[in-house]
Amino acid sequence: MTDTTLSAAEAPAVLYAVDAGIATITLNRPESRNALNLAMCEGLQRAAATAAADPDVRVVLVRGAGPAFCAGADLKERKTMDEAQVLARRMRGFFAYDALEALPMPTIAVVEGAAAGSGVEITAACDVAIATPDAAFWTPEAQWGTVGATQRLARIVGKRLAKDMMFTGRRLTAADALEAGLVTRIVARDGIDAEVAGMAASIAKAPPLGMRLAKRCIDRGIELGPRGALAEELLAIEENLSRSDWRSGISGFSRTGQSQGGEA
Repeated sequence: MTDTTLSAAEAPAVLYAVDAGIATITLNRPESRNALNLAMCEGLQRAAATAAADPDVRVVLVRGAGPAFCAGADLKERKTMDEAQVLARRMRGFFAYDALEALPMPTIAVVEGAAAGSGVEITAACDVAIATPDAAFWTPEAQWGTVGATQRLARIVGKRLAKDMMFTGRRLTAADALEAGLVTRIVARDGIDAEVAGMAASIAKAPPLGMRLAKRCIDRGIELGPRGALAEELLAIEENLSRSDWRSGISGFSRTGQSQGGEA
């Protein structure tokens, strides 16, 4: 019998799978604690593009293989690069984070273990994050004499906490991250798969257009003033009325016995 097991060097840096409308993107370098290298940047971008182009995908999960979510940039790879190559690799990282953040459907980061530097960026690029109690978040870039993770994190946790983390190397526990808003739920490792499955199924069974428009309104509205945000929501309401079977959605909602309220 032929052994078809792939070596670490041959295995894809990012795995992508879809089941029942739920896409899973897996960071797949467990031997390096899923450190972000060029191959992983390119893999993340391809996976996000594949999900974005698939009308059947309702929700995207981002997970890490092995005990860590993502332990930051691959410094071994960086040592082999000149300045131009480092800049090009950093740009590919930005493209990957942007591709995840721009996905039209809801995204969930499933953080088990360490999330440093790039791991924080990936977590922050997703819509929500669920973490195990042993998860930890930190941004060591400035202490290493480099720059990174200065934008998304500050918008989520506030600039003072982001500066504390960046300047001192402070690590947030899962509980700290929950309090700061970087994480939305904490679940024990032995229960996280069931929790994630339940979250994903809840999103996947909802009308996809409504989900996408709600995400768009929140993402765009948060960058606008109150009037601009209201205009964004009104545009989404008009699009929803013209494009979706919203009456069926209301009928289904009423059949659950919750016929009173539920919409502004």
